[in-house]
Amino acid sequence: MTQETPTENSTVRIPTALAVGELAEILNISAIDIIKELMKNGVMANVNQVIDFDTAAIVATDLGFELEEETDEINSSESSSKEQLTAQNTSLRILEKENTNSLPRPPVVTVLGHVDHGKTTLLDRIRLTNVVDAEAGGITQHIGAYQTQTNDGRTITFIDTPGHEAFTEMRARGAQITDVAIIVVAADDGLMPQTREAIDHVKAAAVPMVIAINKVDVENADVARTKAQLPEVDLIPEEFGGEQVVVEISALDGTGIEELLESVLLVSDLEEPKANPNKPAIGVILEASNDRHKGPIATVLVQTGTLHQGDAIISGLSSGRIRTMSDYSGNRIENAGPSTPIEITGLNSVPPAGERFEVRDSEKLAKREAIDRQRDFEAGNTGRETVTLDSLFGEIHQGNIENMHIILKVDVHGSLEPLVQTLEDLNEENIAPRVIHASVGSVNESDVQLAVASQGIIIGFNVQIENGAHLLAEQEKVEIREYSIIYDIVQDITQAVQGLLDPIFEEEQDASVEVRQVFRKGRRNAIAGSYVRDGSITRSSKARVLRDGNVVYEGDILSLKRFEDDVREVNTGQECGIQVDGFNEFEEGDEIIIYHLKQIR
Repeated sequence: MTQETPTENSTVRIPTALAVGELAEILNISAIDIIKELMKNGVMANVNQVIDFDTAAIVATDLGFELEEETDEINSSESSSKEQLTAQNTSLRILEKENTNSLPRPPVVTVLGHVDHGKTTLLDRIRLTNVVDAEAGGITQHIGAYQTQTNDGRTITFIDTPGHEAFTEMRARGAQITDVAIIVVAADDGLMPQTREAIDHVKAAAVPMVIAINKVDVENADVARTKAQLPEVDLIPEEFGGEQVVVEISALDGTGIEELLESVLLVSDLEEPKANPNKPAIGVILEASNDRHKGPIATVLVQTGTLHQGDAIISGLSSGRIRTMSDYSGNRIENAGPSTPIEITGLNSVPPAGERFEVRDSEKLAKREAIDRQRDFEAGNTGRETVTLDSLFGEIHQGNIENMHIILKVDVHGSLEPLVQTLEDLNEENIAPRVIHASVGSVNESDVQLAVASQGIIIGFNVQIENGAHLLAEQEKVEIREYSIIYDIVQDITQAVQGLLDPIFEEEQDASVEVRQVFRKGRRNAIAGSYVRDGSITRSSKARVLRDGNVVYEGDILSLKRFEDDVREVNTGQECGIQVDGFNEFEEGDEIIIYHLKQIR
């Protein structure tokens, strides 16, 4: 329904809070005029700043308009939107499993591995299109998403990433997009450093993986040697008695491709990927750019719900209404269900890769929420706390983090394995640090991304920190600890492990007090007029009230007085007034034991 243009002396309905620019748009006047009126009333604001209803009403009255506050219908929708935003931090996989309306969905598969080991060639073989020739130098330059059907008619969504850094960067933003990861390893090269990093990143994401040993048909292929290397990264192939699925393939001639797809579906079925298609869509931005003709374009993956052309969406600081939707083949479509990758237009700006998108009830609500997020962002409320050893203690105690994750970088191989073993042996009552990635070389951006995604810290032993890693660590508030002595690392982590345990307190007595008279202030306040027989009392102490040798109450000291004055401390031989929080039944002759709790571990 089109809203009529308001005129002076007309009544206009507005929400409880809105941006200055929104108010100008509703009143059909210049935002400059509103800003001037705000300044006259002592309010300094820009066009994007949000003001409340009362402020807007004063300004509107001065400009000849009368405002009414919108009903709770919109406010409740806005509240619902915020609840949805909070809920997105919960694993979609868990949410869908608990939803009785959820249905099986196609698994989403990410392909990772060392450069030139055949990741894109594999996808090229699977979807029977030639993408490799279009890439510069045969190396993937962008993120693509495609769907393919197996011989038995089942659909699989494949995501081709430039590397595990992009995979982890998305996960660091909270976008757990993958059900299964395929790690491509060339039979002629074996486990290269980048392959090992990719495996560490997938493990940290707790995503099941399938190892695809590629290039089994080349002259110097050594499949047995490649399989023998897998236990080095704690992956035991099934034929060796372990649980790791390993498939031998040739992406060039198609050998083993069907077996690989069957293995992917088998591993995926163990996870039971489900989603409810009958609700507003939630998904993730895979890539986005600005087209000179179409404006912002985003490739998105719908994770749950169904996305429709015309839906209002919000993604990070971007919002808008979907104008067009295209599938991975470029065909125009009107809706997309779970696990479907599509290209959309209609956003007002380009969101970052890995950002969540969600459907809102109206474009107006989506725009307002994006403005609120922008304001919070500019105020420094990004929501990410510093990741340090100290902060990890509290997070683990509160149950927000399960393990102490460490990314370890050292100068030489000789220091690597002994240091990893030493750190992982530092455990106490089943709490131990876990080295999720260890390698030789400088600290790089990939290490920082992994630390962000896994809520871990980085330890560098006699290594440099790359400039890009420094900047990213500052931006993401990740702690990088540098050491030159192994003993110092062990000492810090040992203290950290001990700090993770539930503290043990020991009681220490500070004073013994005799109650000589009781003063009452109303029925609920009793002050014990007391004499300190020995020791000293402070306002931060605890009190145990004894009567005839029996404990009648324990609590904190609420107030401590000398005559009419509040004091911090009272010593032996002095009289004082003591009020204990929650206790009003003092009697003459009661004894009060003053004590404090001292942490002994």
